[in-house]
Amino acid sequence: MIGTNTYLHFTGNAQEAFDFYKSVFGGEFKNIQHYKALDSGKKMSPEDREKLIHITLQIADNISIMASDVLDSMEIPFNAGNNFHICMHTENEQEADRLFEALSTEGTIEMPLNKTFWGAYFGMCRDKFGIQWMINFDNQPAR
Repeated sequence: MIGTNTYLHFTGNAQEAFDFYKSVFGGEFKNIQHYKALDSGKKMSPEDREKLIHITLQIADNISIMASDVLDSMEIPFNAGNNFHICMHTENEQEADRLFEALSTEGTIEMPLNKTFWGAYFGMCRDKFGIQWMINFDNQPAR
């Protein structure tokens, strides 16, 4: 495996939260994306279009936190405590497949492993203990 990071979920205030975390930890914002950048964003309310689908705060070379805003239309109940995933970054697709299969056994697949519009091989699941996981293989060169 390459590494891991924590992926947080917010109900519309991810940018505010990450501005705060940057003031605490320092670092640099990477990969800020709003829902309005998606083709499907055109169908969203003006308020939802401004919310974040993804943000990364790079704190140090090997330390980052990531987040997105959960939209009401996603029908994902938001509760403090279930608003994070542990994201495992793998070296290849085979390792991603192995981890995803093992973690999702007797659990719930939230998003099957698949090639994504952002270029990664990615999936989400909840293991049999209720822990939420993201498995990510990104074969794109670092920017």
